[in-house]
Amino acid sequence: MGSIVATLIAITPYLFYLYESVPDVKSWNTFFGQYDSRYNESVFVLAWTLTGKIIPLYLLFIWFFTCRHWWYHVLLIPIMMYSYQIFYAIKQDITNLDSNQLIYLIPVMAVIVPSIYLIRARIFNKINDANKSLEDFEAEFKITPKTFWGLIKKYF
Repeated sequence: MGSIVATLIAITPYLFYLYESVPDVKSWNTFFGQYDSRYNESVFVLAWTLTGKIIPLYLLFIWFFTCRHWWYHVLLIPIMMYSYQIFYAIKQDITNLDSNQLIYLIPVMAVIVPSIYLIRARIFNKINDANKSLEDFEAEFKITPKTFWGLIKKYF
């Protein structure tokens, strides 16, 4: 699984430069249909803008699905922000691409931020109730290989 994730991350520079295969024209006919760039007057500029939004979103999704920390739900906030920007860029093709996104993020943040705080409070409550230090909890949850081959398997 780690090799697949590493490969997905390693190909991001190649994915980012896919916009260079888009022609620098106002109207582009493909087998998906025709796209007319209204504001940018170039499909190339729109493709460049979208790759600047899609690649971070792609990396955030990888981070979200592979993160083992208790706070990983906070990653939903930038995921929603980039998703909104992509949708808005395609829908309107306008200059104010990054405007008013906070208004749409407030409901998401209103759910996620208090949830993360409650999870953090519960974790620290258990630490205080159990009379254990944070290091003791980390040692308890840590999985260490017992043999040399276990160490090799951990990294490969």
